[in-house]
Amino acid sequence: MASQHHDTGYKELFSHPEFAQQLIEGFAPAEIAALMNFTTLRQHNGHYITPMFEEKIEDVVWSVEVTWNGATQEVYLYILLEFQSSVDRTMPIRLMHYVACFYSELLKQKVTTPRQGLPPVFPVVLYNGVDRWAAPLDVYRMIAPEPPSFLQVYQPHLRYYLVDEGRYTDEELGLVQTPLSGVFSVEKASKDRRSLQQAVDRIVAIIQADPNKDRTDAIITRWLKRHLQRLGAEVNLDRLNSLVEDKDMLAENLQTWAQKERQEGRQEGLQEGLQEAEKRALEEKRNAARNLIARTEMEDQLIAEITGLAVEEVSRLRSENKH
Repeated sequence: MASQHHDTGYKELFSHPEFAQQLIEGFAPAEIAALMNFTTLRQHNGHYITPMFEEKIEDVVWSVEVTWNGATQEVYLYILLEFQSSVDRTMPIRLMHYVACFYSELLKQKVTTPRQGLPPVFPVVLYNGVDRWAAPLDVYRMIAPEPPSFLQVYQPHLRYYLVDEGRYTDEELGLVQTPLSGVFSVEKASKDRRSLQQAVDRIVAIIQADPNKDRTDAIITRWLKRHLQRLGAEVNLDRLNSLVEDKDMLAENLQTWAQKERQEGRQEGLQEGLQEAEKRALEEKRNAARNLIARTEMEDQLIAEITGLAVEEVSRLRSENKH
């Protein structure tokens, strides 16, 4: 099953070290984040077409130094951006394949050798689909039935850490005051225009408190413009150059967009109501015609005049009645 990725702007977000750090510190197990020295983050090329899955892989790879029991070593953060609308249950197989290809690439580029050994990886799947994640978190869990104990040691194992955006409540996201948590809030709120404005206000407040305000503002503004384009927002994005400076203009645009959607929704509801009323009226006419056909000797023309139906329609109903 091939992933159909759309340009979410997340790949650019995670090309900045602070967002990789915010993902791990805010959403990965605290004991893992505590071991990492985020000042040592270095980005690596993790993008390639694999022979097994000929698809565009949305992944980002960083290395970071980890100190464990007094020893410092490098760990690779393999972040896979999984933005399909539904869950891909082959994910454990796909991820095992991607990590194997990544290791092959390290050997090919002579970053390491088989004798020196392979560095550890921390695979992270970031998912923002509508359905809750249901795929196993370890490829071993896909092996069924579970093999007897003497075979278990020979089975493949690769576990990944899942960040399922839709699983987090607004309260949980509110506890993580980072630009990335603000991005997740905007994503979650996108179906409700009023909530979207509140989420944008929250992310602006986070940016204003950021020590690197101008840089963060530029990165988030680029992402939000791309996000609003994907939503089909009728917002003047050409004038949106800074979320902080242009927040009032954006708020006005979002309000206008929400009002237009509500108005279109009301018109659509009115149209549906009219259509439903017309269907009911037509069915009432047909029932009246059926009664006249069954209980009188009236001709079709006269029944048509009484009920307001076309003569052809009355004739059709008479034919149905005979059958």
